[in-house]
Amino acid sequence: MKVIRLHPGRERSLLRRHPWIFDSAVARGGADPGETVRVEGGDGQFLAWAAYSPASKIRARAWSFVETERIEPAFFRNRLVQAVALRQRLNPSSDGVRLVHGESDGLPGFVVDRYGDTLVAQFLSAGAERWKKVLADGLLEATGLQKLYERSDAHARSLEGLPETTGWLRGSGATELTIAEHGWRFGLDIAGGHKTGFYLDQRDSRARFAEWVKRLGAQKVLNCYCYTGGFTVAALAGGAGEVTSIDSSGPALERARANVALNGFDAARAEFLDADVNASLRKFGEAGRTFDAIVLDPPKLAPTAAHAERAARAYKDINRLALKLLAPGGVLFTFSCSGGISADLFHKIVASAGTDSGVDGYIVERLGAAADHPMTLAFPEGEYLKGLVVLRK
Repeated sequence: MKVIRLHPGRERSLLRRHPWIFDSAVARGGADPGETVRVEGGDGQFLAWAAYSPASKIRARAWSFVETERIEPAFFRNRLVQAVALRQRLNPSSDGVRLVHGESDGLPGFVVDRYGDTLVAQFLSAGAERWKKVLADGLLEATGLQKLYERSDAHARSLEGLPETTGWLRGSGATELTIAEHGWRFGLDIAGGHKTGFYLDQRDSRARFAEWVKRLGAQKVLNCYCYTGGFTVAALAGGAGEVTSIDSSGPALERARANVALNGFDAARAEFLDADVNASLRKFGEAGRTFDAIVLDPPKLAPTAAHAERAARAYKDINRLALKLLAPGGVLFTFSCSGGISADLFHKIVASAGTDSGVDGYIVERLGAAADHPMTLAFPEGEYLKGLVVLRK
């Protein structure tokens, strides 16, 4: 077994069972991509078994902190069984479920979503790539399913020195699927959609938005960065009279239109704009338009803390514009999915946007990813999705 030795004093995060080891912490040692290494402190004491990644700033990701544990096929099968069992206990109100959530399930760099009878996996780290066959077989064994599609085309692969890879790993079938959620139905494309095809992490927030639209009797709703229309369908289900949805992706908007029709809503109640969100918000302001409920769910603007300052300006700008368009008594659902933006910083950004827009409001709820996207005590980075529900005064 190959060994990497850390600089003295750099073992503290591992003693807290945080799974990441950065390149600056490593004093000596190395291995092939994805190979399991023994991680030792500066004093030679065992700290963890980890997957080595020579191309990444995160030089190793811990599999286990138990010295007697062996990183072998049985280890991965057990981790997968535990992950699937947790989702059965959580029992989300959908047949679209996040089955494996990387570090939070003890499988760094490995993500799996289930859409009905089809699994979609992302192998995003050198360790997950090295154990791909074992993980794929273990997934089918743990779930009893036969179809597994790979979507290893995220930017994170390049940071690990890995090429993009997509296609069927096990079985075959349609890549255009339909799932049920809260009594609604959504079509998705596992081959061409964002991430694995759908944003399952916003499941609970979509339900809350429908409840708020109904509670307020909101008639005019604005859904920014609407993607395939999840919040649009939620608003219509809540009784909105008209929903304006904006996205810069034509194919996503076509899917959103299809999802409105799939749920039996009148197409006349839904307007779709293929446009830039910032420019649209400014035009609405100039035209004197207001909305009773607004959703801001932008893409990731700060993947790391190094991008936080620039992203903060962008988040502030869209929130400032949206607050100006929000009618008194209206509700804003605003989100950040950027890992580099903490919940505290996001709160400060939205508060600053309120000051600049001359709008005050009550933060009546804080939102996060659905429970099948867990955050563990040892890995706070798992809290990537932050949301605030702001009720305008």
